[in-house]
Amino acid sequence: MKKVVMLKIYTSGAYLVQKQSKLDKYCLKIQISEMNRQFLTLVIASFFLTSCSVAQSLNKKNNFTRQDSLRGSNGAERAWWDVLHYDVNVTPDYNTKSITGKTTIQYKVLRGQQSRYMQIDLQRPLMVDSVFYNNKLYINDPSMPYYNEGNVWHIPLPVMPVNSTHSITVVYHGKPKEAIRPPWDGGWVFAKDAKGRPWMTVACQGLGASVWYPCKDFQADEPDNGATLTINVPDSLIGVGNGRPDHTSGNTNSRLRSYTWKVKAPINNYTIIPYIGHYVNWSDTLQGEKGKLDLNYWVLDYDLEKAKKQFEQVKPMFRAFEYWFGPYPFYEDGYQLIEAPHLGMEHQSAVAYGNHFQNGYLGRDLSGTGWGMKWDYIIVHESGHEWFANNITTKDVADMWVHEGFTSYSEALFIEYYYGKHAANEYVQGLRKEIANDKPIIGPYGVNREGSGDMYFKGANILHTVRQVINDDEKFRQILRGLNKDFYHQTVTTKQIEDYFSQKSGKDLSKLFDQYLRTNQIPTLQFKSDVGNIKFKWMNCIAGFTMPVKLTNGQWINATTAEQKIKLEGTNHSDIDVDKNFYINVKK
Repeated sequence: MKKVVMLKIYTSGAYLVQKQSKLDKYCLKIQISEMNRQFLTLVIASFFLTSCSVAQSLNKKNNFTRQDSLRGSNGAERAWWDVLHYDVNVTPDYNTKSITGKTTIQYKVLRGQQSRYMQIDLQRPLMVDSVFYNNKLYINDPSMPYYNEGNVWHIPLPVMPVNSTHSITVVYHGKPKEAIRPPWDGGWVFAKDAKGRPWMTVACQGLGASVWYPCKDFQADEPDNGATLTINVPDSLIGVGNGRPDHTSGNTNSRLRSYTWKVKAPINNYTIIPYIGHYVNWSDTLQGEKGKLDLNYWVLDYDLEKAKKQFEQVKPMFRAFEYWFGPYPFYEDGYQLIEAPHLGMEHQSAVAYGNHFQNGYLGRDLSGTGWGMKWDYIIVHESGHEWFANNITTKDVADMWVHEGFTSYSEALFIEYYYGKHAANEYVQGLRKEIANDKPIIGPYGVNREGSGDMYFKGANILHTVRQVINDDEKFRQILRGLNKDFYHQTVTTKQIEDYFSQKSGKDLSKLFDQYLRTNQIPTLQFKSDVGNIKFKWMNCIAGFTMPVKLTNGQWINATTAEQKIKLEGTNHSDIDVDKNFYINVKK
């Protein structure tokens, strides 16, 4: 007989859409089963074998757990295999708020030490019913069983040749975590539309795709050959997914209809999403940089007319972003904008929209400058993620500033494309009032933990500052386009992005990135003008920090932590200040 122990572990997750700057607190209940001595020995041995590589999980200050390390690191049971394709099949029951499903993972064996176990992530309270290996039912071997450890299932598999391909299918059921306040508090969304009819979807960034289907819930491993999603729903509802429709079929006996969608490009786990409701659809095309791009829009039936008017902003968005970032990264899968029962999310080729068909962020301007009211925040911001988050995805969520900082800055670039550089400058500067500087933007690695919510507004201002330092707008634009070309459909680290900027700009920006990303200190330029001269140095900064800044008279100074003195240019020195486009503090 198994003894079940309930542990209540408090942790924090950040599900942020721009204005959210504080971490939501949530509680995970983890069931730990007391198994036989052999099983306990295996778990304990596994813990000590991985403890060196996941030392952060032992950090009492941050309360990291083994579950955090299993989820956030590329452990031995993950490192030996590469996901090639996901085939997800799900049937939700709106009345019981439960789902049944089946996920087939095609994978390739990699070089290196192959573990006898494969880690499959599936979050409680969902339960595995059966496992198939290469399409054959897996028979549990008592001498080496598959077993559950919190949100992880350990499945023993035979050692196979390097580069050989195989499949594992997991059949499962249960009541998934329900999203109480999506998209910040993630999970399955069981909502009702304005007519009281079922309206369902999922929002799971940060929380993880394993909240609703079995997967390798690790951002660094995207399925090389894309994914297939089949949604089985009552025939009164429509199921919409990522990419393009593959086929639709009905079952008159069960009154269910199946909608299958296919994505060809690699896709991050958390953006494979079903949308279920009383949807209507219309289509359009855009002649973009790579040719004809298919556009598809899905909204609730009663929102059709106002959606058609508001969604006219999609084409202008594409023109601006293809200018700045290069071609839309998913021509093969098309682009969809889909009405959702929450604010919005960057689901790849199937962007979630819930901004109530109005400009601004739910009708307000986050910058306070007025420029944010001239366009629909969700259309622009969430679509900008197609380049930064979906095309270029960070391997670890600790580096998520690459997603959110670049996409937040894309708002300013959109403004600049249509309203000019002065308007964009005002917008970025206006965002600074929301920056908390509570902690570093980059979070702890290997434990599935983000850094500060400042990755949005501060991230945008970091990039704006980098642009000033480069001091060549066309070169800056080519760097942005180069990133999306050279890291096309790849997962990256922040170090790769930082080094790319330094290499392509011809300027060493390493200290700048270290200062702004890895500390919460805003560098302070202390300067004093006296009889046509100026003395200056950096304070409140890391050792060796150096960054040139431009003065309001057009003169550049190459400031370091050592005091310097130079002659001021021009004749009017009384009002000399630092260009406001640099995100710094100034002490005169």
